Amino acid sequence: MDATIHLAQQPEADELLGRSPLAALVGMLLDQQIPMEWAFTGPFTIAQRLGADDLDAAQIAAYDPDAFGELLRQKPAVHRYPASMAKRVQELCRFLVDEYDGDASAVWRDVRSGDELLTRLKALPGYGEQKAQIFLALLGKQYGVTPEGWREAAGAYGERDSYRSAADITGPDSLARVRAYKQEKKAAAKAKKTAPEKP
Repeated sequence: MDATIHLAQQPEADELLGRSPLAALVGMLLDQQIPMEWAFTGPFTIAQRLGADDLDAAQIAAYDPDAFGELLRQKPAVHRYPASMAKRVQELCRFLVDEYDGDASAVWRDVRSGDELLTRLKALPGYGEQKAQIFLALLGKQYGVTPEGWREAAGAYGERDSYRSAADITGPDSLARVRAYKQEKKAAAKAKKTAPEKP
């Protein structure tokens, strides 16, 4: 993997995301209930605290859970909920060790179709339908992983020239557009909730 990524908006963290399949998977896992840049800086912060220049699924899977939780909790914390996220990161790494010999890129290396890739991503701990579709779109749009039918499998996130998710962020401008889209969606959902029901 060798991609130019701008998700963390921090050169060293983005460089790691561009070359490390596991860092990309962990960043996507962390991307909930916190700003996107914070989430995607997480893999670099974890690697630094482990004294490594990359993440190793076997090392993280075997790490003492309490000590790993502490690693994510140190200031600045890797996530708003460091304890539960530490658990999720370890669950993801254990799954990769058990199913793919710890090789994160094996999740997508030999897939023949977008649907097959979506199925594999949805099987990952912490990856529901939406997260799996966003990551599939990210792989296709920025990492050159384009099995047949990948855009369709990614749903709306796979559309060209859309600004819906992490898959569409290539710099500060697109980050601002994605953020505006998410705020619009949130406001619409809130308005729908508070709207009086029609008789």
